[in-house]
Amino acid sequence: MNRKNKDFNPNNCPVTHFMNKIGGKWKVLVVYGIEMGHNRFSTLRKVIPHISKQTLINQLRELEQDRIIERTVFPEVPPRVEYKVSKYGKTMWPVIVTIQQWGLKDMRRGLKK
Repeated sequence: MNRKNKDFNPNNCPVTHFMNKIGGKWKVLVVYGIEMGHNRFSTLRKVIPHISKQTLINQLRELEQDRIIERTVFPEVPPRVEYKVSKYGKTMWPVIVTIQQWGLKDMRRGLKK
């Protein structure tokens, strides 16, 4: 799989590096969903209802390729696949929680207007 912006960072910027790993519309939601216990493809589709099947597949593959999540295939019939946030991926958790807290505050502020 070849991603267009994966290594784009002409100024060696740490923010650009982070956004290349987890930026975009869906990746943070996918990581958040997995960390909240929605560790199967079908349950992720339920908690992120507007993501297309193919987009979810692509995002999971990219997150796995970047070692942010781990994929386990259980040798059953039918095969069962589960995802978990890797040790490396968990290092991003404080950033995701900060984003969540900011979003909650901003949403509340918007309700007060």
